[in-house]
Amino acid sequence: MVKAVQFGKSAVVANPLGLGTNAVGGYNLFPGLDDGAGRKLVDAAIANGINLLDTAYVYGLGHSEQLVGQVVKDHRREELVIATKGAHDFSTGREVIRNDPDFITQQVDQSLKRLGVDYIDIYYLHFPDHDTPKGEAVGALQRLREAGKIRAIGISNFNLDQIKEANADGYVDVVEDEFSLLHQDHLTEGMLDYLRDHQISFVPYFPLASGLLTGKYVQDVSFPADDIRSQIADFKQPRYGKILAAVDQVRPIADRHGATVAQTILAWYLQNPLITAVIPGAKRADQVISNAQAMNIQLTAEEYQTIETAFADFKANKSGKSLKDPD
Repeated sequence: MVKAVQFGKSAVVANPLGLGTNAVGGYNLFPGLDDGAGRKLVDAAIANGINLLDTAYVYGLGHSEQLVGQVVKDHRREELVIATKGAHDFSTGREVIRNDPDFITQQVDQSLKRLGVDYIDIYYLHFPDHDTPKGEAVGALQRLREAGKIRAIGISNFNLDQIKEANADGYVDVVEDEFSLLHQDHLTEGMLDYLRDHQISFVPYFPLASGLLTGKYVQDVSFPADDIRSQIADFKQPRYGKILAAVDQVRPIADRHGATVAQTILAWYLQNPLITAVIPGAKRADQVISNAQAMNIQLTAEEYQTIETAFADFKANKSGKSLKDPD
């Protein structure tokens, strides 16, 4: 069983496999979501040792936060780590990204109400805006931390220069961004080295790359023009074929552990020294229960290296972002 991890220099501690909840109440991101299924999914996560719940205002424009909060009320608050994010302003009828202190302060207060809690464990600036000095935005979060409304400061989707600016006073605890065995740009860009050197935790999202790292796809497949996968580089040849060939090298390792490919990939992230926690999403409770079992897998050093080598070509081979679908 993996050990709990600390986030940055804060006092926030959680198990390293969390739950991304964009498919819990994120009706603007996924069609046909059911609130009851979403609550059941979150409850199943907590029951199976997942105590890091990652949500955001933009997931259903606050609805995900509300559903997560409804489940949290049935559990001991102090045993859970709730992370949420804000930066989206729709008050003008269009999407505007804002990091200015007044707006962020307002967003934190509104998230507290939707979640029905007295404090938020990790609050992220969800995206950087174009105008607000990053130090001013993080300074607002620091004041909220001093007021007891948040416990740790996070930033999400910031590039390395923006991270350095945001962390000028050393207040940043966590960075969240897309990273997977298929999207390893941050290794070559130096971002993860900077985070390690400044005691900033890294939490990757989309770790299973929209299902490509679960082992469910086959080589001979095509997607119609109206399927979004037909527009994503990961699903286009020859890259698609190379991805599945790399996944095939994980299967024998998974078999030795009596595990699925997805569980084995998640175990690799959990043993990666550059990663603090990982937050795979899910649409069903059974997916969450399966993901949680990754915390019981201990890869040997040879197995870990085999997986890293299988995907080595993707370190220097940049590609577009993954899909939003957590399956």
